[in-house]
Amino acid sequence: MVEVFKTDVVKQSQARLLVNLICLSFTGYQATFDLEDCDKVLRVSTTGGPVCEASIIGLLESFGYQAGVLSEATFEPLYV
Repeated sequence: MVEVFKTDVVKQSQARLLVNLICLSFTGYQATFDLEDCDKVLRVSTTGGPVCEASIIGLLESFGYQAGVLSEATFEPLYV
């Protein structure tokens, strides 16, 4: 499963720290940031079932960042 979050993370160093924290805090989770995207996208995936959205948001908030789930309806098409 993959969950996509909109964040306010802007620095690559912040993103690396958060990716490491996510991977250490949640067994089987993998995370990546796309800071070039206007939504500063965080993608979290796991093979062990659904991603716990509230836990990811809570982790980011505990470090002073904002995050929210991006629904499929908010994604812009890649090809027009």
